[in-house]
Amino acid sequence: MNQPSSLGIVDSSRPKTNVRLTISANHLQDLDVFSKSDPICLIYEKTSGKKSTTTESIELATWQDAQWTERGRTEVVMNNLNPHYSTLKAHLGKHGEIGAQWRNKDKNTKMGSITIRAEEDEKMEKIQFDVCGESLDKKDFFGKSDPYLNFKRKFDDGSTHLVHRTEVKQKTLDPRWATVQINTQTLCGKDGDRPILIECYDHDKWKKDDLIGTAQTTLNELLRGGPGGEPVEILLTNEKKKAKKGDKYKSSGTLKIWNSKIVVEPTFLDFISGGTQLDFAVAVDFTASNGAPKNSSSLHYMAADRPNQYELALRSVLSICQHYNSSKTFEAFGFGAKLPYQSSVSAIFPLDLQRGTSQVIGINGVMSAYRHSLQNVQLYGPTNFAPIIDTVAQKAQNMMHDSARYQILLIITDGIICDMHATIRSIINASGLPLSIIIIGVGNEDFEKMHELDSDDSLLQQDSRIAQRDIVQFVTIREFLNNGRGLYLDPDVIQENLAREVLYEVPGQLTGYMKQRGFEPRPVDTPWQRDSPPPEYDPIFDGIGTKRQAPPLGFQNQINPVTQEIPNASAPPMY
Repeated sequence: MNQPSSLGIVDSSRPKTNVRLTISANHLQDLDVFSKSDPICLIYEKTSGKKSTTTESIELATWQDAQWTERGRTEVVMNNLNPHYSTLKAHLGKHGEIGAQWRNKDKNTKMGSITIRAEEDEKMEKIQFDVCGESLDKKDFFGKSDPYLNFKRKFDDGSTHLVHRTEVKQKTLDPRWATVQINTQTLCGKDGDRPILIECYDHDKWKKDDLIGTAQTTLNELLRGGPGGEPVEILLTNEKKKAKKGDKYKSSGTLKIWNSKIVVEPTFLDFISGGTQLDFAVAVDFTASNGAPKNSSSLHYMAADRPNQYELALRSVLSICQHYNSSKTFEAFGFGAKLPYQSSVSAIFPLDLQRGTSQVIGINGVMSAYRHSLQNVQLYGPTNFAPIIDTVAQKAQNMMHDSARYQILLIITDGIICDMHATIRSIINASGLPLSIIIIGVGNEDFEKMHELDSDDSLLQQDSRIAQRDIVQFVTIREFLNNGRGLYLDPDVIQENLAREVLYEVPGQLTGYMKQRGFEPRPVDTPWQRDSPPPEYDPIFDGIGTKRQAPPLGFQNQINPVTQEIPNASAPPMY
């Protein structure tokens, strides 16, 4: 499983890099009665709280000491107490140390151990090839064989780790498997001569799989079966059968590899470097369930000493997204309110009531429009998302012809959606567009149904219709307001942590869409033309002209853009 790069402006004082994790476990506790355990590994990132500095402090740390956020999970390995998991991609400091030994609460009974290997991986490079088998050994008494292949990485200490498994081909001695793609860092550390182990097994439903044979190859050998050339032939050997038959033994079958090539998948930064712009729209909930704005218990209440939750959410996301759109212009909407001199509720209205437009310049322009609307509209209801999504999706529809633009919609709300069925329909309709939807829940309502929209585990579905891809990220802001012990964090800390979380999936969603459409990044020397900010835009006034410079061009691909400091207006842009 791959985790996407995070979206943000780089803080060069904190070294970051893309890290590819290889995870396995040993001697896990058996928790099943009639079979072995079916283990899965979940990966969490510590997104707030102090870092542990000693082994003892790590061992004694509890989940309550900090905010932990799930960043990925492995596949489930059935009936196995010593599982090898698929490779995960994560983002770690270059000097981070990772590893764990699980124990139960009394610290006397071992729960097993987990081994984590971490390698830097800055380039999404894969080897792609077709593979078939010929004349494989027959393993089934009443049939042929049901073969599949394992590709394993060999490490310097002699250990191996499963990095790819093909599908099972039923009842054949001459299988042809689906085209294989394996990350070269995972497979061999991008070392063309490092040994790669291939295992061919016969799958058995009711007993342990039978080994047909093994072979050893290298990345360079696999690449010799390139397009237009002769297939590479690799003999499978079964050592037990060879020892039994002696000189009469030839092989246990042949693997043929052809159409081999290196495939480099463009990254988020490749598209940004080619001039791809992120267009940003925001929609603010003005329904009555927020409470009267003049009441201190209202989620829209303007306190003198701290921003409200809506302001925190707006600033945290806008402060990052503004750096990916050179026009510095946002679309801002409100919903669920009665406008001045109107008797009916507006399902969607332009946030800038003074100018009667949704086009707002800069962060401070959005904040000013929000405050003015708050003072002039009547909070009402209901909480309907479909009109907002449909409006922004219509704009995204016009971006589908190339990779120049990608749309992001931020919805900030305090309650449960009243038009859930229509909202799901709108999201499915928009799932093929260049669009990501971020929903931030404010307040203390039960947002359980909101998680249905954030389809991380399976694509969103309604009746017979299925979304083309996952485009929604849902986060509740209350998870970021304190340090786990009831103490309210500094607003700057909240904004940094919240921005990292809500924008975490955007780069992967963008690159996934571009791949789906077959779009490549524009070359750096001929990027898409960028719009200039309007004359009235003032970067100093908007709060982006007073902090650390961004790293110069050329260092961006060496640092993972997770944490952010706003660059000086005259500094080189991130792209």
